[in-house]
Amino acid sequence: MDEPTSPRDLARMKRIALALLGAAAVLYVAATLLEPRHAAWGYVAAFGEAAMVGAVADWFAVVALFRHPLGLPIPHTAVIPAGKRRIGRSLADFLCAHFLSTEQVLEKLGRFGAGNRLADCLADPHHAEQLSKHAGATLRYGLASFDDERVRRFVGTTLLALLARLDLGRTLSQLLGVATSGARHHAVLELVLRRLAALLGDAQITQRMAEIIAGEVKLLKLVGLDELAGRYAAAKVVAGMTRLLAEMACDPSHPLRGRFDEYLADLAHRLQADAALRERVEEAKHALLGHAPLATWLQGLWSSLLAALLRDLDADERASPCATGEGQGPACDTEGRRGSGSLLRAQLASAAVALGRQLQGDAAMRGWIDAQVLAAAPRWIDSYRERIRQYVVARVESWDAAEMTDELERSIGRDLQFIRINGTLVGGLVGLAIHAATELFKA
Repeated sequence: MDEPTSPRDLARMKRIALALLGAAAVLYVAATLLEPRHAAWGYVAAFGEAAMVGAVADWFAVVALFRHPLGLPIPHTAVIPAGKRRIGRSLADFLCAHFLSTEQVLEKLGRFGAGNRLADCLADPHHAEQLSKHAGATLRYGLASFDDERVRRFVGTTLLALLARLDLGRTLSQLLGVATSGARHHAVLELVLRRLAALLGDAQITQRMAEIIAGEVKLLKLVGLDELAGRYAAAKVVAGMTRLLAEMACDPSHPLRGRFDEYLADLAHRLQADAALRERVEEAKHALLGHAPLATWLQGLWSSLLAALLRDLDADERASPCATGEGQGPACDTEGRRGSGSLLRAQLASAAVALGRQLQGDAAMRGWIDAQVLAAAPRWIDSYRERIRQYVVARVESWDAAEMTDELERSIGRDLQFIRINGTLVGGLVGLAIHAATELFKA
């Protein structure tokens, strides 16, 4: 790509073009004076005369593009400054028509392959590390900004005000309806039942149950059978509960699960239709919100959360620099630091890499990403194309005329001076040809 002409080079080219004009003038004067001595000087004079005409005409044309020749307000000169607005509109229309049409952008996006590029970018550990670094820096800046007493007070009072205005009864009813619609809650219920069964099988819990049962059976304690009876009873209770929970987890049509579903449906209906129940829920909510330590707890929770996140994000700064050379300490990370870094940043980078590799192995998902980009692109293109056009028009119109003229002249000035040089030479040759033809016809 050609670089803009430097002011020194442009001045040199102007001097060359002007020197040719001067040479043509000198040649014309000399040839005119010498023409009586020999007819050949007439051809030289014709060349010099036409060369001057060509040089002056091209000089006028080149100068008229940027300014008024000799400062005279001749019509249709200073074309570029005078037509700045028209140039901006034409440039914007050209850009939108030939670079930002919907078909062209969609064709480019189709070749771009957003899904593949996203997958490869995320799967690259270096890119994932850079992503987590920028995300961590942004998050740290935001958290540090929020770590302010005014923000903590605002969060506490605003959250309490929002909760106070919330119709908790109807909200709970809607949430229960959504959660139980289409038996969505069954998967969660089965997971909870299996977790409870596993929890009951824990040896420490069984031992604790045996101790409680033994303490309650006072008669057996007199004969020394309390511990044995407690262990036996606890084992039976645990076995029975575990079996019951397993049956409920494995059998969607279990009677107890049916009763549980009925209870949830009834509760959702009552929360929606029973004004007395909703009133009790509201009273409980307001009693909780009116508890003075709650606001303090919310502010403390906010501060603790911010402090924990900031400590984690600051871990990279606290990590000590690595020592150079072998055998001088533990291994260093990619940032050239030693010690544990930000867990959050590490998790972000790890998640990005995992996501990228998952995408690399899932052609269907990559195709879905490409399809979504292509489906959404027309709306964005149509929305922003006119804004881009208006921006280009406004930007060109706001340019300083003298500054724009100087910049354009620097960009194409060298070629324009060659036009002047070529005009001088071509004009002279044309004049020579015309003079020769004239002399030929005279003969």
